Amino acid sequence: MPELPEVEVVRRGLEQWVAGRTIGDVAVLHPRSIRRHVTGAADFSARLCGRAVSGVRRRGKYMWLTLDSGEALLAHLGMSGQLLVQPPGRDPERHLRVRLGLGTENELRFVDQRTFGHLMVVPLVSAGDGGGPGGDGIPDVIAHIARDPLDPSFDDDAFADALRRRRTELKRALLDQSLISGIGNIYADEALWRSRLHWARPTQMLRRPQITVLLRHVREVLREALAEGGTSFDGLYVNVNGESGYFERGLKAYGRRGLPCDRCGTPIRRDAFMNRSSFSCPKCQPKPRRPRAALS
Repeated sequence: MPELPEVEVVRRGLEQWVAGRTIGDVAVLHPRSIRRHVTGAADFSARLCGRAVSGVRRRGKYMWLTLDSGEALLAHLGMSGQLLVQPPGRDPERHLRVRLGLGTENELRFVDQRTFGHLMVVPLVSAGDGGGPGGDGIPDVIAHIARDPLDPSFDDDAFADALRRRRTELKRALLDQSLISGIGNIYADEALWRSRLHWARPTQMLRRPQITVLLRHVREVLREALAEGGTSFDGLYVNVNGESGYFERGLKAYGRRGLPCDRCGTPIRRDAFMNRSSFSCPKCQPKPRRPRAALS
């Protein structure tokens, strides 16, 4: 699933090509792609047609187009969603689901092979700070999503306090979008490897300096991935021009089972984790010991 760097790459591309444009004809080619817009395809199209796009915003793994109606076109890419800017005459992609006209030169296409992603038109609400650059608010349905660590208003101290109160495994906390947004399986593993912390470390046992180091490495990983255009494994993630990202070449832990750790040479270990995988170095990231049972 695309994480913060991949979504931000797409957001930046949309900002360049879509902001300031007026949406023309809207075609919903697969109802599953707007399944969360409960009033259906006709209402979805009516609320978009003729609306001007004032900007493109993001929180965590969600992005949205702000509209002059006070609403937003909210997008979640799911496992395989792509937002592509294409000339109107270009042949449709095999898994084209929704098409939005942007005048005579371009159109915005939502392509989604697995149809886990979705689009919906929703109201914007105040988030106290405007929800992002431009002061346009945040979609009401994602108001509970926490800030991401690259957000200038992210509060490190508040995060540290909340993390220590969570009383769970560290990686589970990093994937909790109500605590910190934008981090998924790939970048959690990479940040934990750099921090020398095991994914199962109890959050209540973390010291403040460890959390400070972890946040520093989280930000480093996200910024480096963003500079490389994100991570592409299977061609399903691409930017608005259809280009892949190249951060896969810099991965130190994720997907490297059996390969030597770049620090110590120990083979990277794969553990089952939440119906997925977690990758770590057994030597650099020692597994936490079980607490001793209380004496009777």
